[in-house]
Amino acid sequence: MFSSAVDQTPTTWWLSGVRENHRELVVPRGRPSWAAFVERAATTAARADFPGGDWQDAFAFALRPLVDAAVRLDPRLDGDFARALGRRLARVAARTLVLELNLRRVAGRLAGDTPQARFADFVNRLDLRALFAEYPVLARLLGQACLHAVEAHVELLDRFGQDRREVVRTLLDGRDPGPLARVETGLGDPHAGGRSVAVLTFADGRRVVYKPRPVAQHLAFADVLAWFDGHTGLGLRLPRAVDRPAHGWLEFVDRAPCADLAGVGRFYHRLGALIALLYALDGTDMHYENLVAAGEQPVLVDVETLFHPEVATPADPAAQALARSVDRTAVLPRVLLGEHGALDVSGVGGDHGDRPPVDGVAWLHPGTDRMRLVRQPAPVPPAHNRPVVDGVAAEPADHRGALLAGFRVGYDVLCDHRGDLLGEHGLLRRFADLPARFLPRMTSLYATLLDESTHPDALRGADAREGALELLRDDSRDSAALRALVPHEVTDLWAGDVPLFTTRPGSRDVWTSTGERLPDLLPVSGLDSVTAKVAALDEVDKHDQQWLVTAALASRPRPVEHRTGPALPGPLEAGVPDPQRLLVAACGVADEVLAHAATAPGRVNWVGLELADDRYWAVAPMGAGLSNGYTGVALFLAQLGRLTGADRYLAFARDALAPVPGLLAAFAEDEEMAVAVGSGGFHGLGGICYALARLANLLEDAEITGWLRAALEVAARVEAVGEDCADLVEGRAGGLAAALAVRAESGLPAAAALARAHADRLLTATPGGDGFARGRAGVGWALLRYARASGDQRYGVAGRANLRADRALKQRLLDVAEADHSWCSGLSGAVLAHAAHPGQPVDTHTLHLDRCLNALAVHEPLRDLSPCHGELGVVESLTVLAERGHTLAAAMQTRRAGLVLGALEQHGARCGTPGGVPSAGLLTGLSGIGYGLLRLGFPEQVPSVLLLEPRATHPTPEENHR
Repeated sequence: MFSSAVDQTPTTWWLSGVRENHRELVVPRGRPSWAAFVERAATTAARADFPGGDWQDAFAFALRPLVDAAVRLDPRLDGDFARALGRRLARVAARTLVLELNLRRVAGRLAGDTPQARFADFVNRLDLRALFAEYPVLARLLGQACLHAVEAHVELLDRFGQDRREVVRTLLDGRDPGPLARVETGLGDPHAGGRSVAVLTFADGRRVVYKPRPVAQHLAFADVLAWFDGHTGLGLRLPRAVDRPAHGWLEFVDRAPCADLAGVGRFYHRLGALIALLYALDGTDMHYENLVAAGEQPVLVDVETLFHPEVATPADPAAQALARSVDRTAVLPRVLLGEHGALDVSGVGGDHGDRPPVDGVAWLHPGTDRMRLVRQPAPVPPAHNRPVVDGVAAEPADHRGALLAGFRVGYDVLCDHRGDLLGEHGLLRRFADLPARFLPRMTSLYATLLDESTHPDALRGADAREGALELLRDDSRDSAALRALVPHEVTDLWAGDVPLFTTRPGSRDVWTSTGERLPDLLPVSGLDSVTAKVAALDEVDKHDQQWLVTAALASRPRPVEHRTGPALPGPLEAGVPDPQRLLVAACGVADEVLAHAATAPGRVNWVGLELADDRYWAVAPMGAGLSNGYTGVALFLAQLGRLTGADRYLAFARDALAPVPGLLAAFAEDEEMAVAVGSGGFHGLGGICYALARLANLLEDAEITGWLRAALEVAARVEAVGEDCADLVEGRAGGLAAALAVRAESGLPAAAALARAHADRLLTATPGGDGFARGRAGVGWALLRYARASGDQRYGVAGRANLRADRALKQRLLDVAEADHSWCSGLSGAVLAHAAHPGQPVDTHTLHLDRCLNALAVHEPLRDLSPCHGELGVVESLTVLAERGHTLAAAMQTRRAGLVLGALEQHGARCGTPGGVPSAGLLTGLSGIGYGLLRLGFPEQVPSVLLLEPRATHPTPEENHR
């Protein structure tokens, strides 16, 4: 034993590993079972030398007394069990063992001539008794892991012994597979004392899946699927199952290739219908690990999360709409973004080539005495969910037509035959009392907490680890239901488990992993929610869900090019671009924007397809940014409402701004959040300030002017931090241009002070890149604009230097054959940068301006009509030069405006999103197209948003002085 007489270790060494005031006795009559187990294991360890292997083998060898003691608890526990348990213990103890290794290296207490030999010496001489006395919480975690693993594995073997005959009959076609050859555990998250999904392999190679929970819901879903299949005729497949009161068995479904591309099409046709069914039944968590591509069949292997309830209703109506949509199934692309890239974890994603978005724990110099923890991308586990032809996984976005066709088939069946599902005797009632998983949070959060709470500092005493796990409370501040779950979550995490909660679709209660019932925790039962959804299915909802399917597929990770794309196919008949026709066309675009709106009393927002981090498209509720957020949409609607006198456009614009005060309050409270948003003129605070200044005048609303003052205060604090880049879209150049516009639009002195601060920092900035939106051209243009406003030519000198340094832009000015004509990075932006300053003479010889304009005017109209890198961005350069009195530009602009009208009439308002998917945003979406039409029809009343121009003018203090 850990005896003070033998090793000076107190007999109550384990007390620091006990949680106080959490149903654990502070001074129990006897040792906890985990403490007694590790004491027996540590005191009976025999001396041995590490035989070799990787670092996990080495640490497992050091902890072998625990594994040996566990294996002795039941004679059926074999070598496979011991190896799996040893490596699991090694992962739990790794951080502490590496710390101890380095402490002994620094102290010169390791023997050996090489780093590998000294590492082996540490492993061979590790004293578990001393280790556990120093880290009693580690002893608890390891002891619990051993006892739980033994109990769960023995339970599995006992259950298989009882169920073998039925398993063979139902899942293996009645053919004896021979003796059990292998049990592979730990294939899912551990729950309820280390219990997890396992795969049992028999002597003949066949396999079955063990679930440590009932699979009654799986069988009920099989009945619904059979009904659904009877109406669709798609031949959908679900694994066969054997259900028991506390566990179940499933047929093992292996991945198989498709014979040809036609088979891939049938796969996605079936998957589309499945998405419709899962949407109707409020299924969620159907990610890439829960879907198997078995030839032409998409097979769901885990349907525990049907009828999934909502804990709380988001205040944002767009977030509400998304939470109740096909997106919640997780079958459609769900892209996680981070510093290293993007990872699609959805049922159609799981690419082998995707990189994890955030760092995981890895080890530098493993197996040596210099081993240490580093953070780097962890490998992505292999996926089996995408159909394969000739060894190549199909790209789901390439089969959008088949997926949508299947979705329509499935949706129509649900609409036409909903009576079979609803009512007292409908198919849905069978689910009422069946256990269903309830996922209050992403399981990845639990996994992160389990991993990070093995830091050595958290393993010296229970209080330290308790503090790390109690971070869940911070994530639950806004939800009473989540706060009620925290004590149970922390208890499960202390056991080394991912917290497990279940519910019954017919109830609002939730059950914990220990069976404790938490009454009326949910606002509405899963069955009531699904019943209401199925009853409300209609053509409008089908259209909305099809848009989400299309948008989600468009968000699949792929390279994003900031340049103009292909031209419209075939001949185009130009319209007559008189102002009234342009206004009518803008109203048509606005009506489409309103049709996509999600509304609540006093609030409106849109689910948009936005460019996140300028690298990846994402389907999400719109944020506040001018470029693709609700302030940009509101600006278009308000400008249109002012021109037409239509109150509904003005009302939608005002309601879209409802979140602004709360957002600004959050920025004021959390400076780090505001700094992350940045000063940019389109993606940042500069754009928000610009939109508020314009909207305060357009809507004649003094309250918005108050918000503008608060926004300027936040923007000034962000500027003072000094972390902004220099460019127009995200950085100081955009902040400068926006502040100048706000000063002119509102007359607020704070805007002039902010502009001066940005301009001063830009004097010494060294911007990188080329182009107007993200390069030196935009920085030079902004400085020249400030020089004109202030009369200080220092800024003009710096501005012209930036324009001269923009080599790529200069090349575009000289080479009119350059294919990129965009505002953001191409020829249109180059023209604007050099020639868009009122009152400044245009040096047509230096710029070769006529040649540039000719290049812009003669190219075929672009398929993309948006301002960012589409047709209306090209036309904007002509419009601005026409305003500056350039005769050739005016004639060219009239011609291009007619072509824009013709493109709208023949092809619709095609956005700058992947595949032209309609989205409401300003730079790449419908609002930008609508605003561009207003610019063409009413340039005197509609200022250039691409140049962040004001409509009204108030002289700056510098201009007054002049």
